[in-house]
Amino acid sequence: FHERGRMLKALALYLLQKKERYYEISWATGATRADSWVDIEGGIGNLFAYASLRRQFPNESYCYDGEAVKLSKSNTFIGHHLCVPKEGVAVHINAYNFPVWGMLEKVSVNWLAGVPAIVKPATLTCFLTEAVVRDIIDSEILPKGALQLICGSAGDLLNHLENQDIVTFTGSASTGKKLKSHHRIIEESIPFNMEADSLNACVLGPDVQPKDPEFSIFIKEVVREMCTKAGQKCTAVRRILVPLNRVEEVQTALIERLKATSIGDPKIKEVRMGALAAQSQRTEVQDKIQQLKTQQELLFENLHPELLGAEVHQGAFLAPTLMYNPKPLYNTLCHSVEAFGPVSTLMPYTNLDEAIQLCKMGKGSLVSSIITNDATLARQFTLGAACMHGRILVLNRDCAAESTGHGSPMPLLVHGGPGRAGGGEEMGGVRGVFHYLQRTAIQGSPTTVGN
Repeated sequence: FHERGRMLKALALYLLQKKERYYEISWATGATRADSWVDIEGGIGNLFAYASLRRQFPNESYCYDGEAVKLSKSNTFIGHHLCVPKEGVAVHINAYNFPVWGMLEKVSVNWLAGVPAIVKPATLTCFLTEAVVRDIIDSEILPKGALQLICGSAGDLLNHLENQDIVTFTGSASTGKKLKSHHRIIEESIPFNMEADSLNACVLGPDVQPKDPEFSIFIKEVVREMCTKAGQKCTAVRRILVPLNRVEEVQTALIERLKATSIGDPKIKEVRMGALAAQSQRTEVQDKIQQLKTQQELLFENLHPELLGAEVHQGAFLAPTLMYNPKPLYNTLCHSVEAFGPVSTLMPYTNLDEAIQLCKMGKGSLVSSIITNDATLARQFTLGAACMHGRILVLNRDCAAESTGHGSPMPLLVHGGPGRAGGGEEMGGVRGVFHYLQRTAIQGSPTTVGN
């Protein structure tokens, strides 16, 4: 474990030296420099994070899980749990929105565990993944074969899997379910981790007044999550929940900030939002907007935005779209249809229990956040909503300045969620490493088991 951890650190330092080239390539995905920072340096940060975890493992090829257990009265017979690396390969099928982070957040974990990886990035943005992989292989820091890349179709890859392999998938729920039901995965009982797009919510606490710092924090957080990566994030805020008596103030503040969001060529410093990854993605998002319009009002839309350094027909540009659903308990499309772009729906709630109910109507989310300065309300929301969420962010004036935000999964915390979000779990520090280890119960005398 210690050797592998040092290998991860060396690789992270090496890739940081190459990062400016990745930024140049990332421009073609429609990402601004700020968008790319999350993807590129955020991805490299995962290598650093897992390198630091080596100290929590022995410098051996195996580790123990938990403490030894007494199994006899005289303590001559005990049990323990031994963990060794699986002797297969981790197959990572990734989404198009984070071509660097999506790869590095996964391989960091399996490499520390001692398992090699085959990465299959989404075709739309695989050119950026390929550039990073080429540098990783050229560095000769990893053992040969520790990383392999497949761009384009994976062909019959899944047909060759065996029971020591692991498959992870990030993307749409429909594709994930199709892969999860593949006959080889079922026949070989192959672990399959799915992280799917979800309808995440951001809640304004009932205690927050327009003059409070939390109100500004809420508006800033929602707009950032709508516009970062042009809304192409599995953790983006799709549902904006506010107390009924705050709808008008929130609506006004959101529209004001959205109107001020500059759109255009991601290379231009003043641009705050670039383009979607492809024209096909813009068409898909526009179709979903039309579906959502059948049940809710349109508050803000700009079909002909003024672009900086670009023309609408030259790229997959789409201005932010804000909708309003006055009856979210009854008009439920907003809880099932996701427009994977800069699109979100504002909706009222009458009390915090109703807000919790609305969050749960997403049928499983990667993350929800509540902005409140009332610890009692934060506790009520967290305990009430946790069963349907992989992560909950409680944001207020005390932590906002250093918070990584609603949409940023952290390497040492679990990423995933129940139900619609895929029912999986990845990263999570030491927890994530154990996904790539075989846990075996061992029994014997204290002397034997202790060796």
